[in-house]
Amino acid sequence: MSTNQKFSALQVMQDAPVIPVIVLNDLAHAVPMARALVAGGIRMLEVTLRTPQALACIEAIAREVPEAVVGAGTVRTRADAQAAAMAGARFAVSPGFTPAVGQACRDVGLALLPGVATGSEIMQALEAGFTELKFFPALQAGGPAMLKAWSGPFFDVKFCPTGGVTLQNAPDLLALPNVLCVGGSWLVPFDALAQGDWARITQLARATKSL
Repeated sequence: MSTNQKFSALQVMQDAPVIPVIVLNDLAHAVPMARALVAGGIRMLEVTLRTPQALACIEAIAREVPEAVVGAGTVRTRADAQAAAMAGARFAVSPGFTPAVGQACRDVGLALLPGVATGSEIMQALEAGFTELKFFPALQAGGPAMLKAWSGPFFDVKFCPTGGVTLQNAPDLLALPNVLCVGGSWLVPFDALAQGDWARITQLARATKSL
């Protein structure tokens, strides 16, 4: 499955203040969940490869919700990148960075937000040509103070902090000049999915968009 429009990592990060980090256990939830997020103004959707249904969910969203831009999270290997692209993903997010994963995403045409938690990892990503990075796990690895410290030596890098981010602490992160967006799981709560409460997910997306 291929799509015509390509997105860069920068475009993915600039689309909205938050990229929802989505864990789907039921294929039936994928399409209505995606439509609910889009209705609330959030269209960059990171579906994590943490469940057996994840690839099928990505495929369903890509096929049935064309106004959404679905990506794959938890991309850890070349095989993950290839499978995500085949399913229709248009960007990838990884919990860490390896040159092999970076090259695999380039090979299949996926924009990649690689995960970093240290200065050395940022330097490795920069050497491979990646300047838009995911800071993960953000709160556990130093939060806003770490991002402020990095703004000096890594003045040319933009970050998407993910991990421990909430609607309450997101504004502090988004206020930093080197942060373009954050990643958060609060937009798609497990209980809202279980209950099919799509209106609540739309409401959470709208609240997030106003950040």
